Amino acid sequence: MDYFLSWVYRISKGTHTVAGITLTAIMLITVTDVFLRVWARPIVGVFELVAFAGAVVIGFSIPFTSWVRGHIYVDFLILKLPSSTRKVFHVGTRSMAIALFLMIGWNLIKMGADLQRSGEVSPTLQLPFYPIVYGVGVSCLLQCAVLVADIAKVYRGTYE
Repeated sequence: MDYFLSWVYRISKGTHTVAGITLTAIMLITVTDVFLRVWARPIVGVFELVAFAGAVVIGFSIPFTSWVRGHIYVDFLILKLPSSTRKVFHVGTRSMAIALFLMIGWNLIKMGADLQRSGEVSPTLQLPFYPIVYGVGVSCLLQCAVLVADIAKVYRGTYE
């Protein structure tokens, strides 16, 4: 079990690093575009680049944010419950989230395959959509692994 937990942690940390680098690139592209517009030389396709990169940032940051519980977590009611009831609550909510992210990930991968088959590309830069869709889909499946790790931590007594 320790191997699984460390594997999930390392992979989610890696996707989080990719998200951080991509966010930095978004900022650099945007600032550069603003400065170049002063001289009437904007970057062609900057909107497409920022949109693609934004999908990467959001999708790739979800697993690690969930791992470190960096999302909004309203627990003032849950903390008033007995420990055993909290465990049931945590396992139940994580199980529902696994079902949700499995559906999202699976459908994004199917959508990526459809986009790859059709050869659909962005209008200005002619960049294919499917790599981004595949990446976010895989990230959703990684989120399922993070949620399974959360359930394992609940059973081990190390979640809270």
